[in-house]
Amino acid sequence: MRVIAGRARSLRLKTPKGMDTRPTTDRIKETLFNMLQPYIPDCIFIDLFSGSGGIGIEALSRGARHAYFVENDKNAVECILDNLKFTGFINEATVLRRDAISALSGIHEKETGVIFMDPPYGKDYEKQALSVLKEMPYVTKDTLIVVEALLDTDFVYTSELGYDIVKDKRYKTNKHVFLKRRIN
Repeated sequence: MRVIAGRARSLRLKTPKGMDTRPTTDRIKETLFNMLQPYIPDCIFIDLFSGSGGIGIEALSRGARHAYFVENDKNAVECILDNLKFTGFINEATVLRRDAISALSGIHEKETGVIFMDPPYGKDYEKQALSVLKEMPYVTKDTLIVVEALLDTDFVYTSELGYDIVKDKRYKTNKHVFLKRRIN
């Protein structure tokens, strides 16, 4: 796994040992960031369920002002910290070793540009996170939320939570669902 573009382009990142994380492939990451690029420059980026931190580091490399990395696993957090030091982004990052859902209330920003989450599949963590995010003041009408999920994951509930699906990008086995909060 490597950084695709920007200041840290081509640097290889570590991944946590074991099967607890699923690093996003370089090809899918490149496709994702081609879609995210208008949102990245100078934004606050939140990488929930961070794993190796590859998504948040890619955002920093492409010009995000600051990134939050939220991960509960000790080995994954050590990997994120190693990757941040190696890429030189340690001063532009906040690493929160906490449960992703409870960590959301500990982020104190005026506004976030992008929130990316890649939770463990099939456990409804994305629904829990979206329920909490709808109450967070840093999620504005301009904040883009991206959820990585299995192809058959149903997001019909998002409308009831006050979100609009603005894009649904499908790959072979998974998808990225792009959401924006509906502000009345």
